[in-house]
Amino acid sequence: MKTVFTYSEARQKLATVLEQSRITGEVWIKRKDGRAFLVRPVAKSESPLDVEGIDLEISADEIVGFIREVRARQ
Repeated sequence: MKTVFTYSEARQKLATVLEQSRITGEVWIKRKDGRAFLVRPVAKSESPLDVEGIDLEISADEIVGFIREVRARQ
């Protein structure tokens, strides 16, 4: 069942309209003259590689030193 708000309701309850569209995937807004509008949430486009960093409190020079040390062992 689709959720429909009148234009007046949508103006007065914008937060509700947006939350309902997030929950159900879409909300229709109808005007008195018969025109209808569809409100849909936009899907986030996040990369699976977009992860929060970890502060190890080491410098770039120390990291380079570790890498060189490991490479020297091989």
